[in-house]
Amino acid sequence: MNSLIAIDRPDVLAGLRRLGRNLMEIILHVGAHRTATTSFQHYLREHGAAISAAGAGLWGPLRTRNGLFSGLFPGPAATIQRPSLDRVRGRVALQLNKSRANGVKKLLITDENMIGTSRHCISTGTLFPAVGERMARYHAAFGNDVNQVLLTIRSPDTWWESAAAYSVQRGACVPTQAKLDKLASMARSWRDVIIDLACALPNTEIKVNTFEEFAGRPDAFLAQATGINAPKDNQMRWMNRSPDLPALRAILTGRGDDPDLLPDETGRWHPFTEAQSAMMRETYADDLFWLAAGADGLATLTEDTSRTRAGKSQPAGDMKEGQNHDSQQRKLAQSG
Repeated sequence: MNSLIAIDRPDVLAGLRRLGRNLMEIILHVGAHRTATTSFQHYLREHGAAISAAGAGLWGPLRTRNGLFSGLFPGPAATIQRPSLDRVRGRVALQLNKSRANGVKKLLITDENMIGTSRHCISTGTLFPAVGERMARYHAAFGNDVNQVLLTIRSPDTWWESAAAYSVQRGACVPTQAKLDKLASMARSWRDVIIDLACALPNTEIKVNTFEEFAGRPDAFLAQATGINAPKDNQMRWMNRSPDLPALRAILTGRGDDPDLLPDETGRWHPFTEAQSAMMRETYADDLFWLAAGADGLATLTEDTSRTRAGKSQPAGDMKEGQNHDSQQRKLAQSG
């Protein structure tokens, strides 16, 4: 008990952070959801021994969601006793130093829930509205020692399609036409998400990858993320796929909802009109152009120079997983 109390003291926390601070690089892979994160994490677990032998450590959702960050976010008003941020910092500092003691040179922490969930995006009708405040809290939990953040983005037309199908699968209502129209015309894009990340994690390198280039290629993604000689992946992984229309209609029927809210068709659910999808793809093209031009110094677009075209290594069929900006004027979105 005394050791737990002592770990909350700022001088102890500072000492833990100084101990080997420069001996281990901390890399946060924050998703986003619906960008093949589950497939990537499955690959990491399968090749954990080889990755560890290369000097890299791995923390996945099984670790990050098992109480490590408990107390990082405010709970319900009825919750009287919650661990303080200092207590979270203490737990994280102890675990980081265990990794350092084990000789880890690069620690990859992967958890797509760090920036929020796709279901929250659907319910609010906004693309990761709380990413700024959430990541500022995580940054503080790591003692502001995060070296790099990895974000994977995806064309918004297919991202929202996948997020909507996944949300319905998990019990959400089928989005109304008004909600779909709002999503299609949304001003907030991946550029806003990246700017919020940069505000929340100053002096931290932000690398952005695209789902279209790295989906189905977890070994290439790991190599780009860490610089290690990543184990080759011989499996065609496609984990946590969003359900197709027949499966979604069966889900609605099974829980007593009207299946006719969805088209009686086969294949993937395409809730947006072609005009709406084209408009969303144009927004994505603008975001990619901004990233390729340097993203105002806030982020770097990672490209795999060994490939001449994106998409050749993806599994056959559709992959389903998975304003003017002034950084001086932007405010972090509220947590949710």
